[in-house]
Amino acid sequence: MTANILKLNIFAALKMMLFPMAIITLFWKDQIGLSLSQILVVNVFFSSATMLMEYPSGYVSDRLGYRPSLIIACCLGICGYVVYLFASNFWQVICAELLLGVCYSFISGSDSALLYESLKAGGRSELYTRCDGRMASFAQIGEAGGALCAGLMYVTNPLLPFIAQIGVWTTALVVVLSLKEPEVEQSPQISSHLGEALQISRYALKEKKAIRATMVLGLLLGLSSFYPVWLVQPFMQECGVPLAWFGPIWAGANLMVAFCAYNSHKILDWLGLERMVMLFILLIVCGYLGLSFSSMMGSFLFYYLITAMRGLQGPITRSILQQRASRRMRASILSLHSLLFRLGYVVTGPAVGWISDQQGIQHAFLTLGVGFTLLLPLAARSFLFHQRKDPIPETK
Repeated sequence: MTANILKLNIFAALKMMLFPMAIITLFWKDQIGLSLSQILVVNVFFSSATMLMEYPSGYVSDRLGYRPSLIIACCLGICGYVVYLFASNFWQVICAELLLGVCYSFISGSDSALLYESLKAGGRSELYTRCDGRMASFAQIGEAGGALCAGLMYVTNPLLPFIAQIGVWTTALVVVLSLKEPEVEQSPQISSHLGEALQISRYALKEKKAIRATMVLGLLLGLSSFYPVWLVQPFMQECGVPLAWFGPIWAGANLMVAFCAYNSHKILDWLGLERMVMLFILLIVCGYLGLSFSSMMGSFLFYYLITAMRGLQGPITRSILQQRASRRMRASILSLHSLLFRLGYVVTGPAVGWISDQQGIQHAFLTLGVGFTLLLPLAARSFLFHQRKDPIPETK
């Protein structure tokens, strides 16, 4: 189980070593010919595929095993990027993104749950927040590494980042095959898998208000850091940032996430949960205000405030959900959390794309900033209230 932790860190780096990510918006726009509205729609298809499979894949992971779910994910990742090698229009891009969406749905919850169960098997589950932060840090370092040379690869050959990505997923498959599945506790006989899946969702969203409040806050924090991922590249183009800088800038953003994720448990111990949540809101508001009203070449640095929030909140949110879940529902609850995030994006994504096309990217940033400024304090208040009312048990 100790070896699992190192291998999961390596897998985290590989799953996020996304060579195409730093240039994907430019690839869609310049090579395929997509508009910004179509780009947001592509992401809606990706999120829809992930959303539809999110909870079923988490439930399957809890029943079939975390390792088999990750093997399935790696195979789908390879297939998705093979399709990209031959893509030349909107619907072929959609096909590739659907495969990748299902791929990430099988990863979602499985790797984090396997980390928690591996620590639990060694009697060290209290270290989860720290280890999750390190795993997230490895993931962002991997993404930064991919981004550093993405621009150069893209200039050399627009398909070269996708070819490299197939090699990355093949290596990830080898790592996953070497993982060990923790011993599964004996579980009672169930009459219906569908019934049990519905019971878990009812428990998380209705019966256990502390879990629901955590998911709602995590949903808003996740969305606030997700939209800039797709808008910041064309925003940098408008600000006159040279294309050669895109890779290093993207790498810097991911290193910011990595640094904050690695140290999130330390900052939480220093500030406490309530002040930590207030810090999340402050970083989001300042980041969106800067992106909305500044158009200088260095304005992209305001995006780094949002990436800092992303790194800080991820390990803390996942840790709270892990500690409130049992073995038979661990991956299911994490996947349900991701499902809510995907659903939120599917519902709002097309509108944000329309605003970006019709009124400009900075107007879209302003609209999002105002929305999050109004909603986040309400979600934070509910989250903190339920954390105080229903404290996390000592052991789970």
